[in-house]
Amino acid sequence: MSVVVRTSGAAGGASATRRIRAALGPAARAERAALEKRHPEIFAGSRTARAGGVAVVAGLVGLLVFALLRLDFSFARIGSGIAQLAHFLTLMIPPSSGTWVRFGLFVHALGETVAIALVGTLAAAVLAFPVGFLAARNVVPGRFLHFFARRGLDTIRGVDTLIWALIWINVVGLGPFAGVLAIMSSDFGAFGKLFSETIEAVDRKPVEGVVSTGGSRLAEIRFAILPQILPVVAGQVLYYVESNTRSATIIGIVGAGGIGMFLSEAIHTLEWQQVSLLVLMILVAVAVIDQISARIRFAVIGDRRIEV
Repeated sequence: MSVVVRTSGAAGGASATRRIRAALGPAARAERAALEKRHPEIFAGSRTARAGGVAVVAGLVGLLVFALLRLDFSFARIGSGIAQLAHFLTLMIPPSSGTWVRFGLFVHALGETVAIALVGTLAAAVLAFPVGFLAARNVVPGRFLHFFARRGLDTIRGVDTLIWALIWINVVGLGPFAGVLAIMSSDFGAFGKLFSETIEAVDRKPVEGVVSTGGSRLAEIRFAILPQILPVVAGQVLYYVESNTRSATIIGIVGAGGIGMFLSEAIHTLEWQQVSLLVLMILVAVAVIDQISARIRFAVIGDRRIEV
């Protein structure tokens, strides 16, 4: 039996689908009942899986509702907050630097913020790169070494950048050096995890080719693993440079150098026009870094553009 349907537009297609279902419905239901009778264990398993999925979704929805009630969620407060935010935006326009001397300080502080992000990210990547090999299961077979490497990275990654900034400020004092150490400490754990997972996902065929020619473990890493992971590692590091430019702004508020100190001062003194100028400067810096990162990434992986 064959069914030929000619439709015109979405409405015609929908009506044709309903007619086909109505015509084939009894036959399909009878066939399903026969299949359930012949293979009850398969359909019982599918029902259990569906019930488990529904239970998980219901639990998550219940947890969300409980969290909203427990945290005093209120649409009225959101509405009043949006109105207050709109008022702040009117105070921030047009942006103003105050004096040219002050603007020069802002530019210098912004350059300091970018430098903190760049140096901290690169230092973390250099230190985490060998640790990523220690944490990768397909490179280091020792279970204990692998376990301690992974748990050490988890411990370091579990402390936020702002907490690291407060710690290093108390150790080395105020200034951009504490900011560099904070970015480096936070990203060390993140890079170690990302690098190890990237190494574990490499294709085994190049590794087997190096082994078949009598290559050592070092040769496997140099000629089979590194060429596969370098483009991914480069992309991860470049993204973190951009992301840490924003993080360096935040840690500057607690005294770790950069433009965050001026931003905090402008907010506390209600200089909203200077706040808007500082925010625009940060946005421009992030946009420029993104363009530079894209060029570097294409230089590393090649211009593999997707043609649609």
